[in-house]
Amino acid sequence: MRSLSIVEVVLLIGIVACAALGTAVAGDDEEMCVPMGIITLEPPDSVEAKRAAVEFQHGRHFILACNTCHHTWEGAEPITGCMTAGCHDLDTLPRKEDAKAIDKEQAFRYYKNAYHGQCIGCHKSMKEEIQKMASTLTGMDGKLPTTGPTGCIGCHPKE
Repeated sequence: MRSLSIVEVVLLIGIVACAALGTAVAGDDEEMCVPMGIITLEPPDSVEAKRAAVEFQHGRHFILACNTCHHTWEGAEPITGCMTAGCHDLDTLPRKEDAKAIDKEQAFRYYKNAYHGQCIGCHKSMKEEIQKMASTLTGMDGKLPTTGPTGCIGCHPKE
């Protein structure tokens, strides 16, 4: 019997997770609206963008549990945007009077820190895990599966 490739395993996990999520979230008469395509991530209106907007491929991230990214979501209510009041709603990095950054929790209320920390941090962690298991994860062509980008232009293409 042949073993499953990492792509097959990831797809299988995603299908099972989506089925479980749909069962857990949707009641008999309710449906949960989940964006399947690309979500454009931009800074708040009060911030002048220095880089291109991020075209976030939401559907490619369905292998993760929703609350991996939507960390305050408990499964029953609709998911709110990341920049909702009280979450990642600060448009500037908070500072103490002595010009040092404030505590980590406050720093992650700054939308840019939240996205960069969550997205890049996750991609780096995945890459480390794949490298640890390299001998068992190589595909038919001998290449390891790729993770998401960790550099600026990987997410913010030049316009």
